Amino acid sequence: MSVIMKSENNVAATPSMTKIKFKEKLGYGLGDFASNLIWTATSAFVAFFYTDVVGLSAAAVGTLLLVARLIDGFADIGIGALVDKTKSKHGKARPWLLYLAVPFGAAGILLFSAPDLGPSGILIYAYITYLLVNIIYSGINVPYGVLNALITQEPYERSILNIVRMILALTGAIVVTMCTMPLVSAFGGGKMGWTLTFTIFGVMSSILFLLTFMTTKERVRPSVVQNDIPLKRAIKALFRNKYWGLMVVFALVTFIGSAASSAVNVYYAQHVLHNAALVGTLGIAALVPMLAGLFFVAPIIKRYGKRNAALFGTVIVILGSLVMMIDPSNLSIVLSGTVLKAIGTVPVIGTVFAMMGDTVDYGEWKTGVRTEGLVYSAGSFGGKAGSGLGAAVVSWVLAWGGYVGGQDTVSLSVQHAIQFLFIYLPMIIAVVQLIILWFYKLDQKYPQIMKELNEAKSS
Repeated sequence: MSVIMKSENNVAATPSMTKIKFKEKLGYGLGDFASNLIWTATSAFVAFFYTDVVGLSAAAVGTLLLVARLIDGFADIGIGALVDKTKSKHGKARPWLLYLAVPFGAAGILLFSAPDLGPSGILIYAYITYLLVNIIYSGINVPYGVLNALITQEPYERSILNIVRMILALTGAIVVTMCTMPLVSAFGGGKMGWTLTFTIFGVMSSILFLLTFMTTKERVRPSVVQNDIPLKRAIKALFRNKYWGLMVVFALVTFIGSAASSAVNVYYAQHVLHNAALVGTLGIAALVPMLAGLFFVAPIIKRYGKRNAALFGTVIVILGSLVMMIDPSNLSIVLSGTVLKAIGTVPVIGTVFAMMGDTVDYGEWKTGVRTEGLVYSAGSFGGKAGSGLGAAVVSWVLAWGGYVGGQDTVSLSVQHAIQFLFIYLPMIIAVVQLIILWFYKLDQKYPQIMKELNEAKSS
């Protein structure tokens, strides 16, 4: 049963349901390119940086990655509440991009700087800089996610906006995956090589976020003009939104898998395939098919719906892992399985943020309260906690297997640990995703929900 309430007899302007120009879609997508110049590195390279370059133990790094992400995850809720209360000439989400673009880039540079502070000092420095990156990332990424729901309410346009976003996110991830190690080597290696490399990425990310701010526009308004909603009431309404709850858990497990897969590549290349240089090849095999697939996934989503497309994709991911089990040390087989998994991932990443945006509208229809900030901040918490847990799982499983950073050869138990992370963990994640998506029925209900919301605007 829906609850669409009027407040003080004020009816909001009808949200835009028109086609969004490509310039704005591109501008919005540049924000995720900017994010991934730093964020991909926190998944793919920060564990390696601290174990093999700085010299911290794998267990200490695993705990660092989880603790910092969990602490920061709770900050997401507060940021979401602040976004909902933000009122400025630039809107409610865009101002955050303007003010935090430069701090985000600077934090990325600091993360990959490692001053000589001794074992305890460098661990403290790692905690501070890693937490700083995560907090600023929350401050800029939560409103960036909210902006998706504020640009348009038209379902297909929202999906296209999300696809453009993910295309550029993957482009940023490819840039980081392919260019980091060569740039580090070009700058002489060691700590300084890493710092100079991420100085380049940090400056680029700041500029791109500013371009996102300048090229986007907020159009969507609540069905009813609302006074500021007390946080307690907003949170209570949020927990009545069952589809939001499903998507938070979905984001959690998705990002566990994504972070673990990114972090384990460098170890798999070095100790299972016995060629550290293959980390770039593994990255390309995982990212390029996703990038290419995003150009073709929109018609599939339009015809079969976001949920059904994602369901099909998770089945393909499982098939890709099964292919790798044939011979985990054969590069051709591993690359074939990786490409198959990447293709299956396309409809998942192509729909996850669009489905989160749909839960905003469902929440307004269900409770009469529209809180984009809280919806996306809590979703960001799921993603943040998932990324932290995924990266931590890699370090913990490596430590359990007996991994010691800097070794040229490792024991059989370490190789088995790496193979579990690379092959079997993604299968487990995909099965959990299938279960969650099975209970997600919002695609079927969404047209009627939007009809009732639009009737409330015009009444």
